[in-house]
This record gives sequence, structure tokens and C-alpha cells, in this order.
Amino acid sequence: SSCFILTVSCSLCFVFTEVVKSISVCKQFLLQEAPPQVPGILESGNILNQNQYKPICQTYKNKRRFLTLYDIKKKTPVFSAYKYIGEMEKKRPPKQWKIEPQLENENASKDMRRKDKEKIYNHQAVDTDFRSNGTFDRGHIFPSSHAFTKDDKLATFTLTNIVPQASTFNQGSWNKMERCIKCVMDKYCNNSNGVTEGFVITGAQPSSNNILNNRINIPSMLWSAFCCYSSNMDMWIAGAHWGDNVPDESKDKYLQTKTLSELHNKLRTNSAGFLNEMFKSVYIQIEYFKYYTILTNSKILVNS
Repeated sequence: SSCFILTVSCSLCFVFTEVVKSISVCKQFLLQEAPPQVPGILESGNILNQNQYKPICQTYKNKRRFLTLYDIKKKTPVFSAYKYIGEMEKKRPPKQWKIEPQLENENASKDMRRKDKEKIYNHQAVDTDFRSNGTFDRGHIFPSSHAFTKDDKLATFTLTNIVPQASTFNQGSWNKMERCIKCVMDKYCNNSNGVTEGFVITGAQPSSNNILNNRINIPSMLWSAFCCYSSNMDMWIAGAHWGDNVPDESKDKYLQTKTLSELHNKLRTNSAGFLNEMFKSVYIQIEYFKYYTILTNSKILVNS
């Protein structure tokens, strides 16, 4: 085998969101369009327990932007999956937090919209759940900075894509990780047509009894993984990160880059349940390829 080391220099309109029966409806956001297998919950792209887990094709201006699996009991996303294709619009859009009407009533309008002040929402978080808590941000699972156009970015500001995230963690080490992975994908993730393309799944490990506003589960850990083909390097590359959902100890904290296998083991040891099985499937998909890549800190170590 040979080894290559590469140093990475990281420097009011209509919204529609479909609650669907099958994740395969939005398979374009998954690696090789293959949904993960979650025994008893997610099989062959179908959600078996529709009473708790709702797949959402996050659609804005009649265009599907990303995929979310949402837990209506914990009122947090299990994961969001998206395809990274670069960032054309650099400016962060104004915050316009929205809710999903179909999570409350499957016969309701598909229009994602602002919360009705007179309505009680039993199956999802609302903006007021996060106000004046002093500790937690509205933390994006699919970050707006990884979205391509302004409309793509606006689509990420749905509370079905948000978890309570410790403020300094969200704005500190987790933000650094998001920027670093963006840098890696911009530099190396180019498909056979020379177009930027990377697949990302980011999720939250629910806590056992940590609740915000007596309604919303506060995740104990956030995790993220990406995979892409690099035509320049003629190989597949992948990496993973995770971090406990607690305030950063210092401004210098960063999240060490790990392999997908290490993330799989972490989710397993954390008793992640179906998350473990879900990511095991993703890991198997990536191992199928001829090349295996390990990312460590600021370097990419490739074994072939």
C-alpha cells in the first residue's frame, strides 16, 4: 500500500415541507441514494414506527433541499442528510424560524410557516421553547453555511432541523468543525464531472432526561460524518466528528477528526440504539469502495 499526506488549508414566500412515508422519496440526499437500514424503525427506506419518527423532505419554493428524520416525541431531529455542492451565496440569511403543520395534522397544508400564537404544538419544537434560556442556542443540524443558494440557506431555518445546543459549543468547536469540513469538501470533493459534491449526515444523540422548557429533549452529543469521491485524487474520502453537548472548556477547543469506524464505535458505546445501526449501514456503504480514507486533525491520510 502507499500513503499520501495532504495538508488542508482551511481558512414572505411559500415554503413546502412534505412529511412522507418513505425516506427513499428523498434518496438523492443519501450516499448512492441508499437509505440506511435501521431494524424495526427504518427498513428499505420505510419508516415502520410512524407514530414517533417522521421522515421530512425539506422543500422550499417547490424544490426539495434536504432530508430530515424527526422524532415527534423528543421533538428533535434524529438526523438531517444533505448533498454539499458548494456555497454560492455567502451571506447568512435573516432568521425566520418555521414549524411543520403536517406534524400536528397530516391533512394540514404542506406550507411550512411561522408559529400560530394561538395554537399548541404537541409534536415539535417552536421558537418560544428556546427563548431566554440563557444556555442553549437553536443549533442547526444542517448548517446554513453548507447550503448553496440563499433559498437553500433559508430552508435550513426550520425548527425540525434544530436542537438545543450549548451556546459556546455551537459557536465554538462545532462551528470550527463545520467550517473545516466545508473547506475539505470545497478542495477535494469533486465528482467525475468536476463538480463539487459531498454527502453529509449530521445527527443528535438524545439524552435520557435532560429537557428544555419541559418539552424538548436536549441531546447529550452531536455527531457528523461526510463522504465524497475526489476525482483529483481518484479515491473516496470520508471523515467523522462528534462532541458532547456541553459548553466548550476554552476558546481553543476543537473537535478531532475521526474515522467512520470510530464514530460507529462511539455511537455503539453510547447506547445510541438505532443510530448505531443507522451509521453502521453508512459505514458499510463507504467500505464497499476500493479506497479508504482517514482524516486526522489538519491532514488527510489516505491508504490505498
